[in-house]
Amino acid sequence: MDDVQTAIAMFALVAGLAWASGLRLYLTLFIIGLVVHFQVVPLPAAFDILGHPWVLTASGIMLVAEFLADKVPGFDSIWDGVHTFIRIPAGAILAGAAAGPADPVLVAVAAILGGVIASGTHIAKSGTRALINTSPEPFSNWAASLGEEALLLGGLWIMFVHPLIFLVALMLFILLLLWLIPRLYRAMRGLFRARSEVLQPRRGAT
Repeated sequence: MDDVQTAIAMFALVAGLAWASGLRLYLTLFIIGLVVHFQVVPLPAAFDILGHPWVLTASGIMLVAEFLADKVPGFDSIWDGVHTFIRIPAGAILAGAAAGPADPVLVAVAAILGGVIASGTHIAKSGTRALINTSPEPFSNWAASLGEEALLLGGLWIMFVHPLIFLVALMLFILLLLWLIPRLYRAMRGLFRARSEVLQPRRGAT
């Protein structure tokens, strides 16, 4: 029974850190660093570095930068675009580290799955925010940003306290992504097409 619970907790940690990285990387790093620093729950030794005071300071500074950048309509999409090349690899690395000192094959599988989960979360987040940014008022953007942060904090808490419930919720989230991402793609394609049609007459007039 203990082995089953340990395996569930490990899978929840692997998937949860990948999911959180795709949503808010620096908040995830800062929280895990605090968990390690204050020894809230035992984590694999690979995460010990995140609890170092200098690393906590760096992740804290980037957390503040990300918090502010994510509240500025338009700039948040630029931030998301740049972090396409950061969040996804980081999600894979954290997922691999969460597998602990296990069989290298298991670590590799965890890293691959982590990259996939982080990719899906990041694409859904950035695509949704890009569509929200078409609204001229900033309040929907602020609400979405604060909602994402609340979702991450609640998700990580459930991951640590109720890992099985978290895995079930994550499976439902993945099913939602499979339904949502194609629709986001079509919506974004329609948005770009509409903007190009608006710009073409202006170019012709010049």
